[in-house]
Amino acid sequence: MFLISAVSLWAQDDDEDGGNEKIRDKMNEYIQQRLSLSDAEAKKFTPVFLEYFKEWRKALQDNKGPEKRLDREKKVIDLRLRYRGQFQEILGEKRGNQVFNQQDRFIQELRLLRQNRPGNNPRPLRRGG
Repeated sequence: MFLISAVSLWAQDDDEDGGNEKIRDKMNEYIQQRLSLSDAEAKKFTPVFLEYFKEWRKALQDNKGPEKRLDREKKVIDLRLRYRGQFQEILGEKRGNQVFNQQDRFIQELRLLRQNRPGNNPRPLRRGG
């Protein structure tokens, strides 16, 4: 579910600056707050997170569309496995594992905010399968 949400958020944005930098920085800040990072932890976490975000964003961009869904999911899983160890080294095992959960929460909240914007006509939810 998170991958679909993330792709819909960034699929139309091919530029690497502007809105994406703002989203990246807000996501970084959100995760730091949710995990109660100390200043020292935040200083170590930020460069690793920024590199992770860059690779994550590229994986989404390189694997757009429903026909590439499995490739996209595999790339994101591989990234998360690779970066999990680095996050655990900085934050400890428990909080290091929570980084991706907080990323997913941020994406869900951002998606809801975008859907509820004035003038936005969200698509109705489909019923059934």
